[in-house]
Amino acid sequence: MGFALSDMRLTSAAFEQGGAIPAKYTGEAEDVSPAMAWTRAPEGTKSFALICHDPDAPLVKPGTYGYVHWVLYGIPGDASELPEGVADYVQGVNDFGNPGYGGPMPPPGHGTHHYFFWLLALDTEPDLPPGLTLWELLGEIEPNIIGMNRLMGTYSRS
Repeated sequence: MGFALSDMRLTSAAFEQGGAIPAKYTGEAEDVSPAMAWTRAPEGTKSFALICHDPDAPLVKPGTYGYVHWVLYGIPGDASELPEGVADYVQGVNDFGNPGYGGPMPPPGHGTHHYFFWLLALDTEPDLPPGLTLWELLGEIEPNIIGMNRLMGTYSRS
């Protein structure tokens, strides 16, 4: 499957599509992951992965761009939500160099950044080790992605 949006719908009780992410979920405050929920997973979904990426970050590394804030995988196919501060499932490594979620924290004065939370539906339950980067994860699961969609929130530091 190519990287095209599907009928899945990803939402959060913390912020609306295109809305501001509350400070609670950022590196300036509690830095906990927001609750997420989804509907309309494709038939045949056996697991999910969730990532958060900031394409506005002024970073370019070989083969990539932006900043990865969250890599989470091994979410069962019958799941339809993640609680706030989720610690379950398999944690990948974010660009802070840590496992799990690392909230928005753009450079001061850098303006508003856009944070894309991507939910990926897979037709398999891959047995992947913890600690994968976003790009390692995508390399492993790309042939098995059967659906995807995103929720975008914004944040800026004063």
